[in-house]
Amino acid sequence: MTVRINTEEKTLLINQILTFNNTSNDTLKHIILNDWNNAFSSKSSALAKKYSDEFIRAFHLASEKERGYTSIKTIVDANFQSINWKRPNGKVDLVKLDLNQPILPCSKQTFTLNYEVKIPNAKFTRYGYDDKDRITLKNWYLNPSRYEHKQFVQLSNENLDDIPNAFSNFEIEFELPIKHHLSSNLLEINTFELVDTKKTVLNSKNKSEAIITIQPSNTYQTYKNEIIEASCGIEDSRVNDIDKAIIFDRVSRFTASKLGLPLTSKILISQEDYARQPFYGLNQLPNFLSPFSDNLMFELKFLKTYLNNYLKENLNLNQRRDYWIYDGIQMFIMMQYADEYFPDLKMTGNVANLKILKSYHFINLDFNQQYNYLYMLMARKNLDQPLNEPKNKLIKFNEQIASKYRAGLSLKYLDSYLGNDIVHNTIKEYIQENQYFGTNSRQFETILIKNSPKDIDWFFRTVIETRDLIDYKFGKVTKTEDSLSVNIINKTNTDVPISLYQIKDNQVVNKMWLTNIKTDSTIVIPRMGADKLTLNYNNEVPEYNLRNNWKSLKGYFFNNRPFKFVFFKDLEEPYYNQIFFVPEVEFNIYDGIALGMRINNKSILNKPFSFSVTPMYSSNTGTLVGKFSTFVDDNIREKGKLYNIRYLVSGSRFHYTNNAFYNTLIPIIQFRFRDQNLRTNKNEFIQLRQVYVNRDKSNSTLNSNTENYNIFNAKYGNYQSEGTKHYSMLNDLQISSKFGKISTEIHYRKLFQNNLQISLRLFAGAFMFRSTSSNFFNFGLDKPNDYMFDYNLLGRSETTGIYSQQYIYAEGGFKSKLDTRFANQWITSVNGTINIWNWIQVYGDAGLLKNKFSSTKFVYDSGLHLNLVPDYFELFLPIYSSNGFELNSNNYGEKIRFVVTLSPKTLVSLFTRKWF
Repeated sequence: MTVRINTEEKTLLINQILTFNNTSNDTLKHIILNDWNNAFSSKSSALAKKYSDEFIRAFHLASEKERGYTSIKTIVDANFQSINWKRPNGKVDLVKLDLNQPILPCSKQTFTLNYEVKIPNAKFTRYGYDDKDRITLKNWYLNPSRYEHKQFVQLSNENLDDIPNAFSNFEIEFELPIKHHLSSNLLEINTFELVDTKKTVLNSKNKSEAIITIQPSNTYQTYKNEIIEASCGIEDSRVNDIDKAIIFDRVSRFTASKLGLPLTSKILISQEDYARQPFYGLNQLPNFLSPFSDNLMFELKFLKTYLNNYLKENLNLNQRRDYWIYDGIQMFIMMQYADEYFPDLKMTGNVANLKILKSYHFINLDFNQQYNYLYMLMARKNLDQPLNEPKNKLIKFNEQIASKYRAGLSLKYLDSYLGNDIVHNTIKEYIQENQYFGTNSRQFETILIKNSPKDIDWFFRTVIETRDLIDYKFGKVTKTEDSLSVNIINKTNTDVPISLYQIKDNQVVNKMWLTNIKTDSTIVIPRMGADKLTLNYNNEVPEYNLRNNWKSLKGYFFNNRPFKFVFFKDLEEPYYNQIFFVPEVEFNIYDGIALGMRINNKSILNKPFSFSVTPMYSSNTGTLVGKFSTFVDDNIREKGKLYNIRYLVSGSRFHYTNNAFYNTLIPIIQFRFRDQNLRTNKNEFIQLRQVYVNRDKSNSTLNSNTENYNIFNAKYGNYQSEGTKHYSMLNDLQISSKFGKISTEIHYRKLFQNNLQISLRLFAGAFMFRSTSSNFFNFGLDKPNDYMFDYNLLGRSETTGIYSQQYIYAEGGFKSKLDTRFANQWITSVNGTINIWNWIQVYGDAGLLKNKFSSTKFVYDSGLHLNLVPDYFELFLPIYSSNGFELNSNNYGEKIRFVVTLSPKTLVSLFTRKWF
């Protein structure tokens, strides 16, 4: 290629001579080229859909200038005949060349391509141009796709860094401004200066891609030994050059000893590569809070990025299908590196030395044990996915963290089971044999089976290809002076090996591997003076539950876990029953600021049984208030939409008006469903509950009806949500001795290609029967009465004042307070918003409501909606309604409505929803 960059316009002019060598046994009539830069050209590309799935709207809202494209001018063959080309199957990031002459096996053809590339803004993928005039080029040119199984691999850019390029030889002449610097993963052959520009000549053989960085000032440093040359751009000014060179040498030699000598003679380690796949946990902390030394931080960053790029340079896999091999080897080698060079390192680094925190389990956790907990975080949520699931089907947390760690843990598990460095030697053999050829996971399996003296079919068929959980526990143990009869129970029926340890005085006296335990098995072993039996003592097996893995041989009393009281949160500690206590505060105008302590057993990992009790002190009344909940989760692991059944009991006691309590007791059963493709963000639920309410008598006229009541409530919800569109439906049935009512709510939101967003909501509800004169259970036009105490109302009984202006998205959904605010027969309403600029929207509501002995009434309102922080803080400014022109009102401030949420969980969900 000859390439000329325009750093002002952020464009590349490319003349490319492509020689395609057909190494297959097939005659090729067309070629597929990867043009992943063009994925940025469309708001309907697979890349745009990926961003929408993760609730990222920046790409959709970006200007044309910020997004990239590829403009193909000409494509001709060696005879200068034009080649017909098209975008196949509607994929804007692929190019199909319909050849004038087929390419026979073991022959080649040459093509000349002229095209212009518009470089995208780096804010989307970290590759592209940034505001410091730095340009990082990745996936920037047209490259033939992999050819396997008699066809070209046709994958779209989904920001997964898994382009299926065929390995190629490169010769590039790159013209850039004379004062700019170029760094690349290709070898730099020569640089010569022109008038205002300079040309750099690059070449390399057997590369999957060419990566180039252009910048005004050079931030890359080059390190070299007899193994490899590395151009490193990881930014860390606190580590001196000598220490960086030592780290490079240590990492490159360790990697070569484990994986063999590299195919490539040069590797690029960029800040962008690390930022895309950081060492999660470390990267989240500012420098002054980091628990690790500067040198260690740099070493871990360099190690992770070096291994990632090393494997991609030396192993030609289909990265979307067989990514788990890359991830598994990378994490497996990282664990071994930590064991060899940092054997005493804790997950929390220097924080582990603080005596005040010594009682916390996560403080004392060894560095490599964090991987199992982060995988288990998803398994306990029932959101883990098989390791052979296509990469574009993984939810973000699995793609970035949990599946990577599980792949590494799985190889470590197999290594521990086989011993004798069999897994190491197999990985090295696999890489060295396939450096020049495309390969796949089946070939890895073949070599591993050949080298293994034991049956390891379970590893691929179960550990890799399913999400089956592993969980063993002890049954009955009978002991004599010189032997033990041990019953092992397989709780999940996942037939894989499990390790059994005999412990004496906290030292291992014997270890054995047990196999073929499908349900349960009893074995007899020598006692060997052991005082404890432990399954999976060193956590080699990625097991679901470690709390049932030990058995004391000292007597029944020693098998009981003692209680451990912990402030705030901690990781699950197998040998204790943990009780957490967390300060909590709530506010309403009747109780004032309610301070309390939430006592619970909820560790960072989900548990099948959880409870929470929160006694609180009401500052306004000087009385005890609070709430409690307890639930049992039944996670359904079998394939199907139903994935969780939850049995829940909750209750609360607070004031609903001055000097009057309400008490609730609510037993609930929830059935939760999801699409088998977890990335679709489709969820359904069925909820059945009985709401028992007991209220004190009150002098308030609004609440003069003080009857206590209970209501059966059934709900069905269906939610489909992403960044550019949202659909939800909620059906509700309520039956009590005094009334029966039914309602439905449908919500639709769409962000169009011109960045116009509309939101529509329909609500319809009717009484099936009603035998009470109370208005308390009526449908609300602008505010629900909330007689089941579902909403966090700051002043639920207020009719005037600022607290009466709190707005809840429920029932009629109106913002203006009209003369008729409730309906005791039926109600229908339509609520709509349309954005006019950023977070400023126009809203409009229209509805019909019917009260007994009154004619049907048509009502409406409209105004401005300031959507400052969605669902957390919003303002509604009414303009015109059935009341007339609202702005003319002398008390206009009292007509403004607001949404405010004092729950931190709601705000946190805005940031975590893209991960799960």
